Amino acid sequence: MTGGEQLAAFASANYRQTVTKVGERVYHFLGFGHSNATAIVGDTSIILVDALDSPGYAAELNRTLKVITAKPVKTIIYTHGHPDHRGGAGYWRDSVEEVIAHVPVHEPLEGYERISSALERRGARQHGYGLSDEEAICQGIGMREGHETGAGGYDFLAPTKLLDGDLATMEIDGVALELRSAPGETDDAMLVWLPDDSALCSGDVYYATFPNLYAIRGTQYRDVAQWVRALDLVLSYPAEALLPGHTAALIGHGLIQEQVGAYRDAMRFLLDGTLAAIEAGLTEDEAAEAVRLPEELAAKPFLGEFYGMVEWAVRSIYVGYVGWFDGDPAKLLPLAEDAWRGELRALIGDRRLENRTLRAIDEGEYQLALQLLALWKPTRERTRLLAMALRGRAEQVTSANARHYYFACAHELDEP
Repeated sequence: MTGGEQLAAFASANYRQTVTKVGERVYHFLGFGHSNATAIVGDTSIILVDALDSPGYAAELNRTLKVITAKPVKTIIYTHGHPDHRGGAGYWRDSVEEVIAHVPVHEPLEGYERISSALERRGARQHGYGLSDEEAICQGIGMREGHETGAGGYDFLAPTKLLDGDLATMEIDGVALELRSAPGETDDAMLVWLPDDSALCSGDVYYATFPNLYAIRGTQYRDVAQWVRALDLVLSYPAEALLPGHTAALIGHGLIQEQVGAYRDAMRFLLDGTLAAIEAGLTEDEAAEAVRLPEELAAKPFLGEFYGMVEWAVRSIYVGYVGWFDGDPAKLLPLAEDAWRGELRALIGDRRLENRTLRAIDEGEYQLALQLLALWKPTRERTRLLAMALRGRAEQVTSANARHYYFACAHELDEP
């Protein structure tokens, strides 16, 4: 199968609407939105852990909730601040009395608001905003967001209670909860443990596809060692049900230990392998080529590269630890890119460069074509071929993020 066909098969198998009941009062909702939600039925109300991404999806979830119980949603807990877990909260604004979240354990770098436009452009490319349904099959960790499918844009409710600390225990409407800081994908992430139900809501600390250890939309370094510690924390609970913010619930303590344990081991392997590559003097490119998951991990379906990618993770760890200079002295003060490309064109010759590029496209070597086209002088024909190569490359990859980025950049070249 092509990368696109593999992604479509993964989405079809993993994002069907599913309600998983845990015990007598906990319900996990998969496939009702881009992200998941968990409802805990208290004495007089519902506690909702995460709130989907849009009000239209929230309305559909609420219709299913009404079949389960007539009790209103009065409490929302955000496992973390990503908008796809908060965007549907506004649907319940007339009944919600408390919204709980955690403060980030580290402050973001100063000045992010000054690059917001650039990051929004990159984010739109990564998430596939504006693409057709055929181009954007899914978003890797879930179906497309509501603002792309007619279910409405983000409608947030601001937190009324911000937690600051490793652990908070509380009782809400007869439900005992333990809220535990667990920074990993985000610095404000927390686990929600329901001791009386042996259920653990993990947010985006764990989901069943290779994670975004680096997001191509542009983020600060995601501390992989910290994320590994968060997974160790997940494994420390005697959970019989793990209810993630994306992908299906895991039921059974043994399955949780096996699957989350392998997920943790994969992250640890890439961290250790990348640090070993740095110590051995490998450049970033050499490390990205050399560090690969062992087959026993790479073959596991819940580590498929349908969202993040191993190579991106290795590059992110490399730069996160030693910065942009990878030790190669030729890269300390390189020629300007245009000058370097001109030198290469002169060595290769325009005719040979053109012929090799066309042959690469004909033979489906789209990555090679993209890199060769970077050497061409700007022409209308180069733009046409570049768009063709981007679309061809998009169909080869399994990662929804990479697929979207290629297609989005191709569309931008089509614009007059």
